[in-house]
Amino acid sequence: MKRALDVFTSLTLIIIFLPILLIVAIMVRIALGAPVLFKQQRPGLNGKPFYLYKFRTMTNALDPNGQLLSDEQRITALGMFLRKYSLDELPQLFNVLKGEMSLVGPRPLLMEYLALYTEEQRLRHTVRPGITGWAQINGRNAITWEEKFNLDIWYVNNQHFLLDLKILVLTIVKVLKREGIRSEDSVSMMKFTGKKEVL
Repeated sequence: MKRALDVFTSLTLIIIFLPILLIVAIMVRIALGAPVLFKQQRPGLNGKPFYLYKFRTMTNALDPNGQLLSDEQRITALGMFLRKYSLDELPQLFNVLKGEMSLVGPRPLLMEYLALYTEEQRLRHTVRPGITGWAQINGRNAITWEEKFNLDIWYVNNQHFLLDLKILVLTIVKVLKREGIRSEDSVSMMKFTGKKEVL
């Protein structure tokens, strides 16, 4: 039932949002140039790598040493707008349609984090990663890594159809209210190091 919901809903949303997808793609092309999409390998079900897609929100500006500038220096006004309303995430509907992701599940993080997880934290990869999840409606980037993983594992152990519907509805509310979009002092979530955070 979960996969059927993913296919039906993602296909429906792609059709409904096609004009928005095209408009955003044109805006990103004008503001940032090519490529329009940001593509990055992420771990999927059972840790199997796949390429996650987003609309680009940052430039590729480099410092004098040829290294990428910080996220805060590279993000554009358009990028901030896209992130504010999660429009940069829309291309992931194609990831869902392909079976690489689900509408609801733990967010797919970086490949480099795989070696840092505890045995319990690895449970988040026993389900397909999601566009949204239990952690996203309970703080998103405004909570610690430990809290986020605990919420992900709770979802893995308690997932069911009605819970997914609840998460989808609350996600829409959170996006419109712009709650928990990111930590207060950073454009992006602080990197996970595998060490226990001290608050």
